[in-house]
Order: sequence, then structure tokens, then C-alpha cells
Amino acid sequence: MKRRQFIATSAAALALPSLVRGEKSSVLKFVPLGDPPSLDPIWTTSHDARLGGFMVFDTLYGQAGAEQGWVAKPQMVAGHIIENDGKTWTLALRDGLVFHDGTKVLARDCVASIRRWSARDLFGQTLMQRTDELSAPDDRTIVFRLKKPFVVLPDALGKFGVNICAIMPERLASTDPFKQITEVIGSGPFRFKPDEHVAGSLYVYERFNEYKPREDGQPSFISGPKVVHFDRVEWHIVPDQTTVIAAMQAGELDWDDFVMDDIVPMLRRDSRITVQREGSSGWWGYLRPNWLFPPFDNPAIRRALMGAIDQTEFMTAATANDPSRWVVPTGYFPPASPMASDVGLAALTGPRDLGKVRKDLLAAGYRGEKIVLIAPSNAWTLKVFSDVTADMLRKVGMDVDEQVMDSATWLKRLPSKKPPDQGGWNLFCAAVQGTDALSPASNWRLLAPPGWPSSEKIKALRDQWLDATDLTTQRKIAAEIQAQAFIDVPYYPLGTNYPSTAYRSDLTGVLDGQALFWNVRRQG
Repeated sequence: MKRRQFIATSAAALALPSLVRGEKSSVLKFVPLGDPPSLDPIWTTSHDARLGGFMVFDTLYGQAGAEQGWVAKPQMVAGHIIENDGKTWTLALRDGLVFHDGTKVLARDCVASIRRWSARDLFGQTLMQRTDELSAPDDRTIVFRLKKPFVVLPDALGKFGVNICAIMPERLASTDPFKQITEVIGSGPFRFKPDEHVAGSLYVYERFNEYKPREDGQPSFISGPKVVHFDRVEWHIVPDQTTVIAAMQAGELDWDDFVMDDIVPMLRRDSRITVQREGSSGWWGYLRPNWLFPPFDNPAIRRALMGAIDQTEFMTAATANDPSRWVVPTGYFPPASPMASDVGLAALTGPRDLGKVRKDLLAAGYRGEKIVLIAPSNAWTLKVFSDVTADMLRKVGMDVDEQVMDSATWLKRLPSKKPPDQGGWNLFCAAVQGTDALSPASNWRLLAPPGWPSSEKIKALRDQWLDATDLTTQRKIAAEIQAQAFIDVPYYPLGTNYPSTAYRSDLTGVLDGQALFWNVRRQG
């Protein structure tokens, strides 16, 4: 996550920018984590693009929250019928679904959207690999004819993780998935206002009056009725957090998506501000080794380094020194997820003996190769994780070359398969939301690049998990996957932390601490 600049309060800092004004009761002013790199939630994995995506685009299913076990429930679909021993799924669209351009949502729009999404998402790719035919026999019906049963089909189409299955008109869904869409048109509860967009400064979303919320169920995360109580939501890009907090205290801004840990205690003492956890699944850090080049092409070296990972040190360095706001040990699934297990965690909880790790690395075949660790300078948490990693590697006798660069350069570097001394890398640190790894189906980091892990055993176990039809069996297989991951080491878990979101205390109905703009209303 990117840490916004925080400077000491001064008269200059309190000279607030001119913010677009509206009726207080009908306008909500929000500050996202950063400036979204795109408004296409399939083209990018950006956290902000995902949040904006859920405002504009609806999904066929919607993932319920932790209180309902993270299950996916019908959203755009009225329901489904499963036939042919689980190999035929017939989905029926709800009545009255309309795109922001005034056209009706048709089944063929959904089929085209599913195809575009599945080209970029591991869960989607898995679904399509198991699909013989995906069709739209009429305007309201979508049919999956599967090679074998796939009980998690709703979870794939309704997940909150990166690359959401955003439903858009067929003409936009036909866009190459590796290119950005040219218009931002969905059927969600808000429509994007391109005529008011100011690059790097302002994004405006207007209530879509033709949106038809579900009539059944209770709002839970991204499932249930999405009832909007604001006519307009403005996203203001404000890099300086001092300005943001002062504006919130003055009532000029309503909501700061992420607040820095060191100012949370101050905000909790301010009756004008409510501080809440940003998501019940937390955010988890990981250290990714590159399997293509020495020394981490050697599984024995990957395993030996596990003995040096001190999750508490990583969490303490990257967050406030408050154990109530982070969880260790964290395995290969978030602690709050149904698939979480304590299997194999002894590899992380035993005494950290760096001298022993140094000997184990030599015995495993480490011969002093230079370790290229790449880090983004302007993503504070990742930079701290990288600094802790570099210090750890040096203490166990590894030759570290920590290369710090801006985030854009870092992101471009990650897909590189070049040798580390020719523009590639050996290690990098990252942090992602727990909803991106709730199950073996959605945790793409177990098998997908970058890092190029290739574990036939994890792949086979994942296939078994996908074939499982009950939660007990799924949990058993997930525990086996975690045990194998501690052997293969596709990445090193660094712990789970719970960042904070802050909003004006007159706002109610915030779901799961996320910046989801339905169900939220202003009191008084």
C-alpha cells in the first residue's frame, strides 16, 4: 500500500484546497488511497480501480461478508438451476437491469464480459478451462456447460478480489482484455461522470437512478440490496494526509480510505471522526522469490530461508507497535478466512536462529550469489518490508543488492524474466488484501507469475479442492496445500495487519470497513 505524506501541522498545511461543494446531505467527499491508474477493473489490479469498479459495474454474484462466511450470493442473477450432475448451470438475469447508456443488460453482454474477465484472472481461467460451452440462448439466460462439476462457480463470478468480473455492454466487453476500455459504462448503482473528471485531482460518481437494487436479503459486503443514499460521490486526490485530516475535522471532506497508523490514536480521541478497520480479512504481506534463477531456483535454499522470517518484526516495522492491529503467525490463507489452518506454522513460530539459517543455506547450496531485491520507494509499507528483508538477508550471510525505484518502474520490472543482473530480480515484497486469497481458487500467488512458481503437487491439490463439494473436505485439502507450500515456498508469508479507515461520525452503514458507497447514509 502507498503511504501518503504526513507533515507537521502548520498554517500552510491548514490552507485547504478548494473542494467542489454540494448539498451536504446529498454529496459524499472521499479521499482514495491514490490516483487510480485506470478505471478499467479488469485491465488493472489497483485497489482504487476495484473500488471504483464496484460503483460503476455490477456483478452476477456478490460475495457476502465475514459474518456470512464469505459466500457468494445472486446479485444480477435472480437465481440459477444446476442440472446434469452439476455440469450444467443455467443463470437467469433479474428483470429491469439497465446500463448507464440506457440499453438493457442482455445475457450476451454478460457472456462477453465473462470472457474478457477470464482472460486476466486465474480463477476465471480455471472456470473457463472447465467449461465446454458458455452461451446466451436468450436475452435473460446464461448457460455454462461444464466438463465436470464446479461448485464454486458463483464464487468465481462474484469475488471481491482483483480483476472483478465486471459486467459491461458487449461492445466494450469485446475490447482486448490487455487494453483499456474507452468508456466507463456499467449497470451499477453509480455512473462515472467523465465531463467532470480532472486528471490527478477529481473523480465524480453520480447516483444511477435507473439502478434496481435486489429486493431480497440484507446488505453484506458486495451482496444484497445496494441502496444508494447520496446523489453524488466525489473522489478527491489529496496526497498530503495533514490536509485530509484537517479537512475532515472541518467537515470539508467525509472519508479517508486509509489513515496512517501513527495518527490513529489522535483520531480515536476526536468525536467528529470514526476510525474502523479496513476490511475484516486484513491485508497480508509476502516476500516473493524468483524460481527461475539461482539461488531461489533451489527449493532447499527457499526452505532454509523460511527459518529467518520473523513475522512479528515485519508487522512491528510496518505498522504501529500495537499487536491488536496485526496477526501472527499467518500462513498461506488469511487468518479470518474459512481455509485458514495452523498446519505447518511451526516453520514460522519456532525460535529464529539466524546462525543456524546461515549454515542451512550453505548446506543447501548457497554460494554467495548476489540477491537483487527490488523495492518501490513511494509505497511505504513495501519499502519497510524490503528494508527488513535486506537486513535479514545480510544477517544470514547473503549478498544483497537492494534496488529502490519508483512504483511505476517497480511494477514494470516485476514481469521481467531477465536474469537479476540484467534487469530482472530475485526477491520483492508486496501486500494485498485478504479477500484476494480466501481460498486456493483465488490465491493466485500459489501458482501464477511473477515469480513463476511451478508446483505440480499444489496444482493437483488445488484441482482436488475445486472438485470438493463440502466445506469440511475443502478445509482438509486447503490444509494439505498449506503444508505443501511450506515445502515448495512459492512465497514467504509476512503476517496480516489491519489498516484503518476514517470517516465523519455522522456517516453510518459502512460495510466491512470498506469504501463501498451503498448502504452509507448521513445522520441528521
